[in-house]
Amino acid sequence: HRLWTRGGFPRSFLAPDEAASVAWREGFIRTFLERDIPQLGITIPSESLRRFWTMVAHYHGQLWNGAQIGRSLGVSETTARRYLDILAGSYMVRILPPWFEDLKKRQVKAPKAYLRDSGVLHALLGLKNPDAVHGHPKLGASWEGFAVEHVLALLESREAYFWATHAGAELDLLVPVGGKRFGFEFKYADAPGRTRSMLVALEDLSLEHLWVIYPGKESYAIHERISVVPLATLPEVTMGLSLV
Repeated sequence: HRLWTRGGFPRSFLAPDEAASVAWREGFIRTFLERDIPQLGITIPSESLRRFWTMVAHYHGQLWNGAQIGRSLGVSETTARRYLDILAGSYMVRILPPWFEDLKKRQVKAPKAYLRDSGVLHALLGLKNPDAVHGHPKLGASWEGFAVEHVLALLESREAYFWATHAGAELDLLVPVGGKRFGFEFKYADAPGRTRSMLVALEDLSLEHLWVIYPGKESYAIHERISVVPLATLPEVTMGLSLV
């Protein structure tokens, strides 16, 4: 799980120990804020953007609530959205849009925000080693974001969404391919089982198939159209989708 805990930047991933990896990531964050952002012609105090980035890390994998985040930082909702767009435009944050259609259900229409590199997420949360990651409340959300990036990298920029209803049904990732819809759920668990939410998503969204991605080693079916598969098998899953 080193790629997950340290992230995908080579000097972080290949560092000789955890302390060196964290030090590189902290230096990267500082350089990005103090040098790279100003070079883009953006004049925002680095400390303000760092506070915002850290706040987004705490909201990682949750619905974007610009008003709430703005209030916490003492800025307007418009300013908070501008900061988010800057981080998204520089590939630090992914804004995952909601999927909604004409169902007789109230559906969520706010996007979700994820930090794209899990190592940067952990650095901003102050998590300096794998034990700290495993003991943190954002453990599940961190795994989810890491797996989302894997799926979308393998699918090479296909359109992607999440789906949620106000009644509590949700799907972590919805990918339309060739007129069909495929779903992904991400579970940091030893042996994920079938949930009512999965069945609702399967039927309401007319999914061809739903894959539940987890950190284990065995693949197994929990429904004729729901498969639990290890993260390591994602290339095979997505290759099948690329052929659709």
